[in-house]
Amino acid sequence: MTQPGKRPYRPKSGAPAKGGPARPARPRGAHPPRKPDGPARPPAEDAARRAALDVLRAVRADDAYANLVLPKLLRDRRISGRDAGLATELAYGACRARGLLDEIIGECSARPLSEVEPELLDALRLGAYQLLRTRIPAHAAVTSTVDLVRADLGSRVTGFANAVLRKISERDENAWLAALAPDPVTDPVGNLAARTAHPRWIARAFADALGSTGDELGDALRADDTRPLVHLVARPGEVSAEELAAMTGGDPGPYSPYAVHLDPGSGDPGALEPVREKLAAVQDEGSQLCALALTRAPLEGPDLAWLDLCAGPGGKAALLGALAAINGGTLDAVEQAPHRARLVEQSTGGLPVTVHVADGRDPGLAAGGFDRVLVDAPCTGLGALRRRPEARWRRQPSDVGDLTKLQRELLTSALDLVRPGGVVAYVVCSPHLSETEGVVSAVARKTGATVLDARGAFPDVPGLGEGPYAQLWPHRHGTDAMFCALLRR
Repeated sequence: MTQPGKRPYRPKSGAPAKGGPARPARPRGAHPPRKPDGPARPPAEDAARRAALDVLRAVRADDAYANLVLPKLLRDRRISGRDAGLATELAYGACRARGLLDEIIGECSARPLSEVEPELLDALRLGAYQLLRTRIPAHAAVTSTVDLVRADLGSRVTGFANAVLRKISERDENAWLAALAPDPVTDPVGNLAARTAHPRWIARAFADALGSTGDELGDALRADDTRPLVHLVARPGEVSAEELAAMTGGDPGPYSPYAVHLDPGSGDPGALEPVREKLAAVQDEGSQLCALALTRAPLEGPDLAWLDLCAGPGGKAALLGALAAINGGTLDAVEQAPHRARLVEQSTGGLPVTVHVADGRDPGLAAGGFDRVLVDAPCTGLGALRRRPEARWRRQPSDVGDLTKLQRELLTSALDLVRPGGVVAYVVCSPHLSETEGVVSAVARKTGATVLDARGAFPDVPGLGEGPYAQLWPHRHGTDAMFCALLRR
């Protein structure tokens, strides 16, 4: 206590105060630093993580497709290089693993996920993915996510976000799976589904098609949970696969004579000059093989009039149209949706292709007027989940019934449109037995069509199954899980 009339003791600059450390000396004449007039400026926003978060929100709120939203967003915001690579990994990865992420977030949340704001849940998924499936340091994953939450939702929920993410970071993915996944002995399909971020019903469909709940099912699901290579198709008559590979820095595919593979981190394939010049297009090698199978099936008599009955958005129509042009033939392409029909017209410009806006079940074309018909039917898309990261959580088992009815109707229409002795290729991007063998066997019984052994139309491709169908797989062939059946009227 200071005595009256005496000034309080103040140590000289640099001298230690009683009971405290010394302060650094201030140069003579220097003024103390000014305090900021307002709150501290927030850190500069992370462009890559912001882009990834915006993709997650578009997928959730607008039912958008990640592989359509992200490339445009990267172009519009001029995000490239390592930032573009990070945005792609985070956006696609978090979409692909959403079910697994939600289960772990739910374990770490003090409230049910149904009571968490959707915008906040999107951010938590982004942060959880970084913590569990990347090498990003935990502190960076947590801090960057909380910064995004603060920018979008204010400080009221940052504490909750921080707490959830820090609890997630206490275990790695394997430890969380050990705690949450079903028992591998009593429920091997459920265990593999959890470990590969698949809904259980999809893992069951894969197991049924493979006839395996063991090692091969695990291989298939893991391949389906991996970011795939980009596949290009060289336009026949314009450029060879070897030339396209040299132009793009890719490698020729192992099975299709027109396929080229690119690293998934090589940038937007739509920006490649051969793609812009219509010398090539983006198309899975399995899709190429199924279109080529139609052209390779033995045929007696004329072989000039081909039909693509479900042509949108035009990838297979462009390949078939180019082959028809080489052979002096023509291709008719049917697409019900006008905007997709316009995409077919754009894809097939300059080729002998006529586009019809019509329902493939009753397109108004002459019965028996075609030598070869492709039915690339609408399906669940379970065979292309690795390329459509959000699709596995968007599809439901109830979708299968309506689709198989449509598939049977389209295949029946195709058999009416092909001439006697002509060939129909039934193709779906799904291994689900109801969409594959179930559809073909039902229509063959009803119409009397002969089912050919499709494996002969896939030369030098191993592991296609026991026949007479051809089933491709990501883990066996590096393609989407495409199914192809060939029928003769």
